[in-house]
Amino acid sequence: MNYFSTVIALLRDRQAFLEEIHDGVKLKSKMSSLLISSFCFFAVYGLIIGSYHALYGANSVGFHPPFQIFSSAIKLPALYLITLLVCLPTLYIFNVLFGSKQTLSQHFTYLLTAISVIAILLLGFAPVTLFFLITVRDYHFFLLLNVAVFALTGILGVSFLYQVMRPIADDDDQQNIKIRTSILRFWLVLYGFVGSQLGWTLRPFFGSPGQFELFRPNEGSFFTGVWNALVNLLTNS
Repeated sequence: MNYFSTVIALLRDRQAFLEEIHDGVKLKSKMSSLLISSFCFFAVYGLIIGSYHALYGANSVGFHPPFQIFSSAIKLPALYLITLLVCLPTLYIFNVLFGSKQTLSQHFTYLLTAISVIAILLLGFAPVTLFFLITVRDYHFFLLLNVAVFALTGILGVSFLYQVMRPIADDDDQQNIKIRTSILRFWLVLYGFVGSQLGWTLRPFFGSPGQFELFRPNEGSFFTGVWNALVNLLTNS
């Protein structure tokens, strides 16, 4: 099976692809293809951001053991997929409670579609990130650059998901449609918070200019980490 052909079909004719999910056509094939493809795309971007430690780590000259590269290549796909699995039950249960007729498999496929869109966008940003990795050695700049890339691709992916899963006026009660729309908006915010905090828990992805760490102590939050990086960048500039 050519897993990447499913992604190409999504890019070429998004409407037809989404209609097939709505009709329950080949859901298992779509799920496996989207899962594998998005994992590969995330892993490529993870390899690039993890290369910072290999190039500039340990405060010495030369290329260092690529432990951070392979760690980031695994942790970045895990970040997005675990966030999806954590938040999926909430969306499915509340949607079904207020009139949705879509199955759990359909919900999962829709979410995988949005995740795949994010993965494709990150793959598109990969050359830009690689360029700044090579030309700019500042750790805090590289960190904030990637936070901006992740934020932009995440917003676009969430916007795509909202357009896809927003309830429409068919046979459902209008009141239930309004409730499900509100649930979807709340869930998208929840997804963002869960993803950002999980990313903080799974850090480091870039690797600091020190020795390799698989995980760091669970302290603070994603937002305090971004603020501290911004302050350090402005202070040292």
